[in-house]
Amino acid sequence: MTVPGTPGRPRRADARRNTEGIRRAALDVFRSGGLNSPLEEVAQAAGVSKGTIYHRFGSRRGLIDAVVDELVAERIQGIIATVEDLHDPRERFEQYLLGIWLLQFDEPAANDVLMRTTPDSEPLSHLCAGAQQFASDLLSTAQQAGAVRADITPEDINQLILERGVVVRACDQQPRHDYRRRLRFVLDGLLVSTRL
Repeated sequence: MTVPGTPGRPRRADARRNTEGIRRAALDVFRSGGLNSPLEEVAQAAGVSKGTIYHRFGSRRGLIDAVVDELVAERIQGIIATVEDLHDPRERFEQYLLGIWLLQFDEPAANDVLMRTTPDSEPLSHLCAGAQQFASDLLSTAQQAGAVRADITPEDINQLILERGVVVRACDQQPRHDYRRRLRFVLDGLLVSTRL
């Protein structure tokens, strides 16, 4: 007799559909409300009970881990890929920070990831560590090119990303164009002036 959900044995087709429905619902709910959205909302959107979510994914963290790549990793990797196509160290540094800061504004779940609101999630920790290393490398290259102030550290960049996350949460009614305009003030403070 095959027991549904037993490791190593295939699940019934309806169980697979059920699991995929929960994943799709979680993506929608987390995108609009962030990773701390109530699981009741996910359950309602998926047409299942909250208990079914725990049965299929084990915990909130298990559900987050199951959707993180599609939810956030693809977006961050897209920003990295865009920046990697650029050649000027100053432009690479600027575009990466602007891309990450705007992602924090546009995607509550991405903001939660970058603020590490789920620190016990291995995929999220791995994603953040990779993004931090990429930012650190960009900073070093831009500083060597004389484009970014020499006193800025990788930790400063990490803290600025965290601070942007707090600003996004605290000022959630600000228009995107105002938020973007203010990002320029922050970014200009990091760059070496090219004016004579």
